[in-house]
Amino acid sequence: MIEVENLTRIFRTYKKQPGFWGGVKGLFKREFEETRAADGVSFSIKEGELVGFLGPNGAGKTTTLKMLSGLIYPTSGTARVAGFDPTKRENEYRRLFALVLGQKNQLWWDLPAQESFYLLRAIYGLDQKQYQATLDELVALLGVKEKLNVMVRELSLGERMKMELIAALLHRPRVLFLDEPTIGLDVISQKSVRDFLRDYNRRYKTTILLTSHYMADISSLCERVIVIDHGKKIYDGGLDRITGAGARQRIIKFKPRPGLSGAEGSNAFPTDWQPAHGTAKVCEDGEIVLHVPSEQVTAVCQQILTQGAVDDITIQDVPLEDIIAELFSRGVAAK
Repeated sequence: MIEVENLTRIFRTYKKQPGFWGGVKGLFKREFEETRAADGVSFSIKEGELVGFLGPNGAGKTTTLKMLSGLIYPTSGTARVAGFDPTKRENEYRRLFALVLGQKNQLWWDLPAQESFYLLRAIYGLDQKQYQATLDELVALLGVKEKLNVMVRELSLGERMKMELIAALLHRPRVLFLDEPTIGLDVISQKSVRDFLRDYNRRYKTTILLTSHYMADISSLCERVIVIDHGKKIYDGGLDRITGAGARQRIIKFKPRPGLSGAEGSNAFPTDWQPAHGTAKVCEDGEIVLHVPSEQVTAVCQQILTQGAVDDITIQDVPLEDIIAELFSRGVAAK
């Protein structure tokens, strides 16, 4: 459904010198800085796949989505979506996909969402019966029937995002580009949007490319992820391979109990204690956080208990956010 080959986009930014004379010099000689927002990105996505598109701020995720949508042109490379070239912006192609930007609105701010839906029906030339059936289904799935006639500016952030999703899906697109659809939403609204996307993808086999900084979105929706950093792809594969890498380590947290007699009781925990395996970090509240190999968890816990009294010990998996952050810091990932 989506084929991207060496897609590159270079932005040229004018570097203005400070002060009045810097502006005058810029009239005669300008210096530009080139930024490779996307740098030779290649991947392919099958029909019906729901793929996570990850990267830090400025990695090139939104730029790539905009190139696939035909909003900006690539400097070099090619892209095909359902056989169409996005740069040609053909009407048939524009009816085939939808783009939802979590930080930009497509609904008319001072009108009820339903009025914007009427406008979109006219733009896409949808049959009245088809439009109404689709609208009723989406409204029911997202639970916003009571909000259709409320001004968009008076809706909560979560309700607005649900309306944005309805607007994007009214014409039944085969491809859906989602850029931070849950940004700023509370936990309940995030879960509601995730449940909807999961159900919609399974029901209609819509191809979805999802960017998000909330790892809960990725872990609950995507089996495959594409990771880019500084415009370059550094990983493309199953999410389980990333989480499997994290499974090689565990996190142990515990808080030493203060000594019972004076500053140093008989059961006081040594202040300079270090684990036999892994690394230790002492937090401001006195809690000690250990990163240890999974096979050494039992041995390290036994070592902790023999050193002194502790209030509690918890053992956790390494958060997905930390695993992804490690990929970014390395700049490369195991193939």
